[in-house]
Amino acid sequence: MYRCAPLAACVAALVCCIPAQAQMHRPFPVQALRGELVVLQTPDVSLNGQPAKLAPGARLRGDTNLLLQPASVAGQKLTVHYTVEPLSGMLMEVWVLNPAELANKTWPRNAQESASWAFEPGTQTWTKR
Repeated sequence: MYRCAPLAACVAALVCCIPAQAQMHRPFPVQALRGELVVLQTPDVSLNGQPAKLAPGARLRGDTNLLLQPASVAGQKLTVHYTVEPLSGMLMEVWVLNPAELANKTWPRNAQESASWAFEPGTQTWTKR
């Protein structure tokens, strides 16, 4: 009756051992931009060398897609994708990029590039028109 328990434990152990580098691209929204983020003192951050703020309720996800506490990465320069809250201009969603995502060099860094490039959501790639 309990023969499945050891098998389930083995499968769970194997799944937990998969390295983070085995990740593929996460699905980012079309409005996500790429930038360099440094967390100063929450909610204050530096985005592309300019002062910015994290919105109340902002989510910061690490390269494994787990939520990060901003204080855990304070002072580190991180390459990220981010979205901005339209009314306040504050950062709403921030994703620290993993190696597979960093390899995708072509990604808009501002709204003008985003408006003039074409996005393919299925492959998570941008092409310059």
